[in-house]
Amino acid sequence: MEIQDILRQVKEGTLSVKEAEGLLNMGSYEEMGYAKLDTGRRERTGFAEVVFCSGKADSHLLSIYERLYEKEGEVFGTRASNEQYELVKARFPQTVYDPVSRILKIEKEGKPRTGGVAVCTAGTADIPVAEEAAQTAEFFGTYVERVYDVGVSGIHRLLSRLDVIQRANCVVAVAGMEGALASVIGGLVSRPVIAVPTSVGYGANLHGLSALLTMINSCANGIAVVNIDNGYGAGYLATQMNRLAEQGGA
Repeated sequence: MEIQDILRQVKEGTLSVKEAEGLLNMGSYEEMGYAKLDTGRRERTGFAEVVFCSGKADSHLLSIYERLYEKEGEVFGTRASNEQYELVKARFPQTVYDPVSRILKIEKEGKPRTGGVAVCTAGTADIPVAEEAAQTAEFFGTYVERVYDVGVSGIHRLLSRLDVIQRANCVVAVAGMEGALASVIGGLVSRPVIAVPTSVGYGANLHGLSALLTMINSCANGIAVVNIDNGYGAGYLATQMNRLAEQGGA
């Protein structure tokens, strides 16, 4: 039950203060033994809890999906396997799995999307991380434009889509190798840029460390950097920025 529903029922006299207190106390988290579900996260942050699927036991994962679905009517999970998809789908046939981004979700139909975020990649190999970012933002109500394979080895490809990128409320730049894409975009737009280094690259790429260091040391302004391959973190942050822009806070 949402906090507003509880308060309204107290005001109407259909719920006692003691009963309301019990419901609000339950809202902080739900104890499951192996997990403490943060059932009050949406009220605090505007985002419901997301499930990191990798490494979870089958019984734990399924129970967590069941409880979150009961609470929220939808569930968003990252880094899931095909086997986990089959497990959850057997319980919830409406479950959708994307093997590229490894997102496993049960989503409400007809959700509106507002604003605009551009998700860009340097190369095609960066798309799995970019899709994690894009689909995270979309799940939380953001309209996303995808601009893929526009890396610096063929800068004309980026310039041909510059109009799309420049009108976005914020830009997510996903790149491996040397990670230069974020710096280039940062010098071309007036909006914040979220740089996502990926582990794509040859040996000296050091599994994404070289791209991470390039992005951290960028001379372009307005760039924030998330961890290597952290598409989810970028999509979440982009949604926060997009919401602020749409509310007139940017």
